[in-house]
Amino acid sequence: MIVNVIWTSLLVCSTLALAVLSLPTTSITEQVNNKDDFNPEMDDDVPTDRYLTHEEMITWLHSIARRHPKKAKAFSIGKSEEGRDLLVLELSHSVGRGERDLLMPMVKLVGNIHGNEVVGRQLLLRTISHLIQKDSVDPRVTRLLNTTDIFFLPSMNPDGFVKAREGDCWSGGPEGGRLNANNIDLNRNFPDQFKSEDKLLRSQSELLQGRAAETRAVMKWIKNNPFVLSASLHGGAVVASYPYDGSDTDQLQGYYSASPDDKVFRKLSQDYADRHPLMKKADTCGVGFQDGITNGARWYDLKGGMQDFNYVHSNAFEITLELSCCKYAPASDLPAEWEYNRKPLLNYIASTHRGVRGLIIDKNTKRPIRDAYIHVYGIDKNITSTERGEYWRLLSPGRYTIQSFAEGYLPSASRSIAITDIYTEQVNFELESKFPQKTVSRLVCN
Repeated sequence: MIVNVIWTSLLVCSTLALAVLSLPTTSITEQVNNKDDFNPEMDDDVPTDRYLTHEEMITWLHSIARRHPKKAKAFSIGKSEEGRDLLVLELSHSVGRGERDLLMPMVKLVGNIHGNEVVGRQLLLRTISHLIQKDSVDPRVTRLLNTTDIFFLPSMNPDGFVKAREGDCWSGGPEGGRLNANNIDLNRNFPDQFKSEDKLLRSQSELLQGRAAETRAVMKWIKNNPFVLSASLHGGAVVASYPYDGSDTDQLQGYYSASPDDKVFRKLSQDYADRHPLMKKADTCGVGFQDGITNGARWYDLKGGMQDFNYVHSNAFEITLELSCCKYAPASDLPAEWEYNRKPLLNYIASTHRGVRGLIIDKNTKRPIRDAYIHVYGIDKNITSTERGEYWRLLSPGRYTIQSFAEGYLPSASRSIAITDIYTEQVNFELESKFPQKTVSRLVCN
């Protein structure tokens, strides 16, 4: 039964990439709310010309979930230091079906980790509104929601946000809202592979100890869910930055700290920059970046960042998107920022449908194997399977050899696969137990 379901769903998924990766350039006029008539309890669209307050955002996210229960679900992953909800909205047709479809990839988008970097926060709200309104209207959006589980955390630092002020482009201290209520920079607060004190941490409780409330909530969310892809939205520059953010050197700038999946991260970042009309310009914000992308540590060394934590401690591949020269840009800039980022953001979400995916199951029982891992020859980063035996492995175009391993099982045979931008490859593994059950028969005498 499980094998039939697998191959039927895989055949459908494998045809997605070409259509999904060229998502809408907008051909249908969206509703536009004037700043004075927005009703967060009733409206699906958010104002195009002003920022929402924290209270309006919370009310609006809950109302979206209430009005669209077959595709939207709102839930809190925790509280800020001052008790504000870190509210997530999940968007997917799987919401209405009761659980995530088998092999449906999960992607998350996180905004406002620095409370005064707010353009990304508003862009995520616009993206939610766009997807809600275009579903059943634009077949590409419908297909995206039918095949992808999308999670939005528009504000990771609501305490900092309420302190920040519109038009303040550069504030970096506690008075400007960059930090949380305890004056902690949340994007320096994660365990880091290059910190000697963090290298000794093993259990989840050890990783969480001493972190800010917001950091703990997001770490648990990351560790407890099999996210495939992620993005963190920032401001103060216009560039796509990718791991690693730090290094084991003392060099503050200019050192290229490549992760094992440097090719994948460069591809994801370049795809975003290529679709953004300003990101590739050499004079953007006065200091442009070559091709609109940068390795994080090469830009400047950063320890305790969220994107590196995702990659090192989970299956999630995350990049950092710096989206505006001014951190808290004037609201009059928001319509243009939406046009700059709409297509790149939607394409990024669709990029979860790249590489290879499949199921890892027991050859004899056909039951899924949890915590098995996929090894790609030549890449020192393994991806682990879910409790349902699923795995997703993002890869850039090319030819690879992959193999599956699991505790208590013999290694699988290695498989050669060709990855393109057009199809997502589907490869299942059936592993044979090292300790097969033996059938014992007894002679029964009358």
